[in-house]
Amino acid sequence: MFTGEYRHSVDAKNRLSIPSKFREKLGDTFYITKGLDHCLFIFSMDEWQLFEAKLKALPLSNKKARAFARSFFAGAAECSLDKQGRILLPQPLREHASIDREVYINGAGSRIEVWDQKAWEAYNDFMTANMDDLAEDMESLGISF
Repeated sequence: MFTGEYRHSVDAKNRLSIPSKFREKLGDTFYITKGLDHCLFIFSMDEWQLFEAKLKALPLSNKKARAFARSFFAGAAECSLDKQGRILLPQPLREHASIDREVYINGAGSRIEVWDQKAWEAYNDFMTANMDDLAEDMESLGISF
């Protein structure tokens, strides 16, 4: 499971250093793709295969299902770490997440999320201000405190 929040910078060659805590869990080869909320998702190979199977199981006859799967598959790039623990962020993915230089790399359970710094801070402020409402909504999903 991926947990924690790390602030990093994208270098001039568009490389991003992955926190050492995440590197072993990612393995030698993993996937990065467009995420929800204008961030990027990074999946280990095992988690990508589980996610991929769920997307493949969606009905092709459903227009929204096709669009949803297309977004993740078209944006996906297979990655591996260089000797310094960095990955190259493809231009289309950087554009999707509006990533310039400063980012947050966050553990999100089964995946890692990469956020533009300003976008993460705005999202985090919003979530903090609305956590009580969110917690109430989770009860309908079977999560209560």
